[in-house]
Amino acid sequence: MQILPRKTLTQFLIEERRRYPDATGDFNALILDVAMACKQIARTIAVGALGEVQVADAGAINVQGEVQQRLDVLSNEVFLRVNEWGGHLAGMASEELEFPYPIPPHYPRGKYLLAFDPLDGSSNLDVNVSVGSIFSVLRAPERCIDGKESEVIEQDFLQQGYQQVAAGYALYGPSTMFVLTVGNGVSAFTLDPNLCEFFLTHANLTVPEETHEFAINASNSRFWEAPVKRYISECLAGKTGPRGKDFNMRWIASMVAEAHRILMRGGVFMYPRDNRNLDKAGRLRLLYEANPIAFIMEQAGGRASTGRQSILSVQPSSLHQRIGVILGSKNEVERIERYYTDPPGIELPDPLFNERGLFRTPA
Repeated sequence: MQILPRKTLTQFLIEERRRYPDATGDFNALILDVAMACKQIARTIAVGALGEVQVADAGAINVQGEVQQRLDVLSNEVFLRVNEWGGHLAGMASEELEFPYPIPPHYPRGKYLLAFDPLDGSSNLDVNVSVGSIFSVLRAPERCIDGKESEVIEQDFLQQGYQQVAAGYALYGPSTMFVLTVGNGVSAFTLDPNLCEFFLTHANLTVPEETHEFAINASNSRFWEAPVKRYISECLAGKTGPRGKDFNMRWIASMVAEAHRILMRGGVFMYPRDNRNLDKAGRLRLLYEANPIAFIMEQAGGRASTGRQSILSVQPSSLHQRIGVILGSKNEVERIERYYTDPPGIELPDPLFNERGLFRTPA
């Protein structure tokens, strides 16, 4: 195992900045503000029911039509308060807010936009399963930068994933980790709770191209499109099937936790578009969930797709746009993409309940 020097997140960012002599330092300061927000959230989550904020719903419905947990509301507030004052942002967008959040007039405005999911997987909090925060950094249009009169609007955030300046997530699990890409590979930092500092522990992370693990919500199998049914059927067939090997299935119901497992040891995560609700193109949100995780995956040598195209190439149409997501080990994602482009064939039976499925009818 490679022994890494105890380099802090601050030192890492300074070294990255030195590659760009004209850099002002605003970007570094923004990332450190985001990291500070994640530290505050981590501390609140770590004490669980012992803290002042109990794990329970807040009695409200967010713009997504989902029940808000109290920690959803608190985490969103932490992100806003920690990041609004520094003069690095022109505006923010959150899963918990219907419209973009403009920087208050008494604070200076900067040249970046921040989109975030303040607490991904919050429904798992009451069973003490890992959750996280996801963020994406974009460039703001000139008219929104300090000294200009125009406020940030929804259209400003509707940038393709390839235009992200940086992306990352914090994982609140047995240890708190901060995973970051600035377009030059992927690095992960682990929080030292005594020093309250993130230290580099995983440099140049790479997603293995091959895998024997997949993650998908099997309860939706009756709604899957044919390419996904085909892929899952082949995985479940194991060594006697067309893949010639056994696969393991995982499902945590927290995108951050799923993505982190894949980043560390490979795999493929699927929350694909299905036919349950044809008005929605998927479950996950493009701007502050799919795009940042896709950027991380591709920077680590993986692949992120809707099945029909690269996630990073999708042109957003609205702030809370949903999208189908298939990401992880490159060879597996590309295989699924090929299934989407194959000529339509006979509709496959449900892979979990057919004669070769998990629930085989007794003879």
